[in-house]
Amino acid sequence: MRSYGQYCGLARSLEVVGDRWNLLIVRQLLIGPARYRDLIDGLPGVATNLLADRLRDLESLGVIERKLGSEGNVVEYALTPWGAELRQPIESLIRWSTPLMVRGPEGDAFRPEWLGLAVPALLDTRVNVRPSATVGLDFGDPPLQLRATDSGFEVVPHDGGELDATVRGEPDYILGLAAGALTLSDARAFGVIEIDGDESIVRAVFAA
Repeated sequence: MRSYGQYCGLARSLEVVGDRWNLLIVRQLLIGPARYRDLIDGLPGVATNLLADRLRDLESLGVIERKLGSEGNVVEYALTPWGAELRQPIESLIRWSTPLMVRGPEGDAFRPEWLGLAVPALLDTRVNVRPSATVGLDFGDPPLQLRATDSGFEVVPHDGGELDATVRGEPDYILGLAAGALTLSDARAFGVIEIDGDESIVRAVFAA
């Protein structure tokens, strides 16, 4: 492990997670435990040997661990309790990134599952939504649901329950709504977002 040689919490934290790809690996594992192949798929552009090196380093430092998956015969990577505490700083970085997201994807890779972490982080300051309000997010893949809870928002696969409303559109436009880079009125005027159900709930969620 490379050291900055500084007795500073930020310096020592960066010695653990500051290397290229480390925080993106943590992002994937905040979404859920993952097999090596899942991580390759969820980290477009990473070299397989580099990923193996990063996983080994993060495991040796106590950020992640290996365990048997639900099937019992497949090894998955998961965050340790200490590693899971990175959720808050990562969510803060996602919110800080809003000015960088305004220009759109510009050909960059995008994975819909990233919405599961990004959207709740971006909506964290919205307080005018009643708890249990649930909005479907439908972008062609298996739909997700965005639910307001007492502690914030969560994005999970749709459980088949009743939805207050459904937002349909490409995932990058949904991300733009959550980031405030795109207003709901503009999204509808441009024809990139459609809404079924209670539009007032959608406007409350996205503060539109």
